[in-house]
Amino acid sequence: MDTEFYRIKRLPPYVIAEVNAMRAEARRAGRDIIDLGMGNPDLPPPPHVIEKLCEVAQKPDAHGYSQSKGIPGLRRAQANYYARRFNVELDPESEIVVTMGSKEGLASLATAITAPGDVIMAPNPSYPIHTFGFILAGATIREVPTTPDDHYFEVLENAMRHSVPRPTVLIVNYPSNPTAETVDISFYERLVPWAKENNVWILSDLAYSELYYDGKPTRSILEVPGAKDVAVEFTSMSKTYSMAGWRMGFAVGNEKLISALTRVKSYLDYGAFTPIQAAACAALNGPQDIVEMNRNLYQKRRDVMVDAFARAGWDIPSPPASMFAWAPLPPALKHMGSLEFSKQMLSEAEVAVAPGVGYGEQGEGYVRIAMVENEQRLRQAARNVKRWFKSMGINT
Repeated sequence: MDTEFYRIKRLPPYVIAEVNAMRAEARRAGRDIIDLGMGNPDLPPPPHVIEKLCEVAQKPDAHGYSQSKGIPGLRRAQANYYARRFNVELDPESEIVVTMGSKEGLASLATAITAPGDVIMAPNPSYPIHTFGFILAGATIREVPTTPDDHYFEVLENAMRHSVPRPTVLIVNYPSNPTAETVDISFYERLVPWAKENNVWILSDLAYSELYYDGKPTRSILEVPGAKDVAVEFTSMSKTYSMAGWRMGFAVGNEKLISALTRVKSYLDYGAFTPIQAAACAALNGPQDIVEMNRNLYQKRRDVMVDAFARAGWDIPSPPASMFAWAPLPPALKHMGSLEFSKQMLSEAEVAVAPGVGYGEQGEGYVRIAMVENEQRLRQAARNVKRWFKSMGINT
């Protein structure tokens, strides 16, 4: 049967997968690849969290179906997190739902609120689920910039004037994946009234809420009075507590959107494994020193990476947040494009990075570098790159 499925036809080839396949092949051949491509934390979760997982998993009644919206204690723990971190009050019953990572939450909400032909505003470059979650749901994407300057709001106004039908949703993601850009509260103070005036829902992806540097904490859109009238926010435990594989995230905010997401999820899943949810409670309610330790560790890695690569002849802007650096291609190699550059960097320097074009056409000319190796390996990566540059005749 020669059938092309409708939604599969709407998905382009995943260009980052080409580099991932090359990396896997090189490792099978015994090559020591320094993997700075995927944002997969190399740090362990806190010991007390693992202990709680094991403790609850020993209980005979912990292995049945859980609650799709999340166990009550976990929703209360997330409400307490928002209260102490952002001074935002949330109702655990009506304004919080547990998701299987922020990625699943965004995709499920897209399914819940999107009608075929809806116009959704999403940043370019952006994390793929910000666009393809809605594309899979039948929407059309209208691109907006990632950089949150005055031009950003000009583009929003143009989108509202010239899109038919008018856009119904705007996705924001700060700290940004992949660009690591951040915003202060004044950005959200301007965005919330705009959304109310234009009847636009705002979906804020705050997955990197705790990976901020130089003493400048990230802000939540829900800190703005009235933001819950138009916004929901997604957070994740993946980076904060090094629990990426546990798939624990949250959506919080507007009751109508949370209700829609909860209803769709009730048809799709029975919630995460109860012992994992109990362990997530232990992470949120327990000692938070691990969060600051991880933040300091990533900041030190950032400084080492920026310095080492500069010495290798590649100037990379220092990211203010997240676990990524958004690096412009070296001028002498810009003609390659980000995909070919990433392939050659892997084969010649044995360092894997993510090509920027995989995050949208506006990502061309950049690569995303994940700070998921220790300082020694980051310095080794820079030495490998320097050697590769020299072999290409590039003066470093």
